[in-house]
Amino acid sequence: MTTSRIAPSWQPGGHRDRLLSIRLRRPRVQDAIIVAALFATLCTGCAVGPDYRRPALPATDSYTRAPLPAAIGSTTVGQDEQHLELGAKITREWWTVFASPALNALVQRAFAHNPSIQSAQAVLRQAQENVTAQRGAYFPSVQLGYSPSRQKNAVGTVSPTLTSGEALYTLHTAQLSIAYAPDVFGLNRRTVESLQAQADAQRFQLEAAYLTLASNVVAAAVQEAALRAQIDASKDIIAADTRSLAILRQQAVLGYASGLDVATQETALAQAQQSLPALQKQLEQTRNLLAVLAGSLPSQGGTEDFDLASLQLPQALPLSLPSQLVEQRPDVRAAEAQVHAASAQVGVAVANRLPQFSISAMYGGSSTQFSRMFEDHNKFWGLTGNLAQTVLDFGTLKHRQRAAEAAWQQSAAQYRGVVLTAFQNVADALYALDADARALSAAMQAEAAAEKTLGLVRKQLDLGYVNALVLLNAEQAYQQTKIARIQAQAARFSDTAALVQSLGGSWQSTADTVSSG
Repeated sequence: MTTSRIAPSWQPGGHRDRLLSIRLRRPRVQDAIIVAALFATLCTGCAVGPDYRRPALPATDSYTRAPLPAAIGSTTVGQDEQHLELGAKITREWWTVFASPALNALVQRAFAHNPSIQSAQAVLRQAQENVTAQRGAYFPSVQLGYSPSRQKNAVGTVSPTLTSGEALYTLHTAQLSIAYAPDVFGLNRRTVESLQAQADAQRFQLEAAYLTLASNVVAAAVQEAALRAQIDASKDIIAADTRSLAILRQQAVLGYASGLDVATQETALAQAQQSLPALQKQLEQTRNLLAVLAGSLPSQGGTEDFDLASLQLPQALPLSLPSQLVEQRPDVRAAEAQVHAASAQVGVAVANRLPQFSISAMYGGSSTQFSRMFEDHNKFWGLTGNLAQTVLDFGTLKHRQRAAEAAWQQSAAQYRGVVLTAFQNVADALYALDADARALSAAMQAEAAAEKTLGLVRKQLDLGYVNALVLLNAEQAYQQTKIARIQAQAARFSDTAALVQSLGGSWQSTADTVSSG
């Protein structure tokens, strides 16, 4: 006889033994699975721990203490006027309102190649895979094994392994094992809930990365445009100072100007020339920043040139309702998802303190011949249930639950802090829009007055009615007012982008599309 079983408990014999064998062979692995599934269904209860409830929204209908004017920047002729549209939607590609094809192309290139976006996408995929992996615990795990072994009994053993008494043999064993842990108290459900909330947080972090990147590109482009304008203004001042110096030198030759006047003008020219390299340095550094934001090396970027004349200030500014802010800001949504994850972790900690159930089943065969492993007398099977309850752990699980509850309270407090910061950002942006518009109005008036004064002083200098010191003061005043006007003009572009960023933009569909690509 070539088949064998390890440690047989009875030997097949007559008719009674054959009936007993049939009865013992009737349970099969399919029956074990059905029994396990029914037991799991009966044992599955509700998930313990707190059910997540969204934090209360701020009870307010305004961002600022006093209402802002409906029209911003309407006090000076020639200044662009902007209107706040309460409740208006923010366009998904909001940077296009500046009407700059170069800016639009640069933002899209940054989305495609910026490492921070690629990193956030990878983190999101990791979080989603963790959720999918944990969901696998809802179902039984099935393992199939095959184990051949070559064995030899001691010569003269009293109880040989094989009924044939052969000492040297090869044993083939194949086994199907099924294990399942019924989620009686919701341990796995709370774990999946926590992981899903963490994945949601990463998705909102990706949205925030897109919004921040677009805002940084717009801010750097505006800064480049402002620096170019300041460089042009400095060059104009240098050219004017050079002409004034030439006139003074001619007058000095004729006796109409002193050497002190010439030296004073030379000082003014040198000071104007000294300010130019600093501005050029800032311009090159800003161009490097734009290249890196777009995912390029500084030596490979900087193909776009931005100037204030190529940017258009949008006339309509969307202003989301306060109740919409928490829905739009990705950082607020991410903080809320962290509260959800922490809440589910409390349920995990509670479930770990309750009894743990598990079911396992096995079915297989063993024989000295591979082809006869599953013949009648070579099969084996088993069905096992297990119940475990921690009786004494010196407070370990209890204090872990308390730690989870404290982490939940911490995340809730952090969420409230993020909401407060979000409202502060919007209020700051609104005040900045109004204040910078008024600052630009004053700067334009000051520049016009300084330019008129400088023109009159130059005419008087040419006629010999004033000295070089008066011209120096007039030139410095005009230079300062012109640069101040450029900075105030650039601030209005930056304030517009800051308002959209503080409102959270509109990134739900865009981030999902890019992250899934």
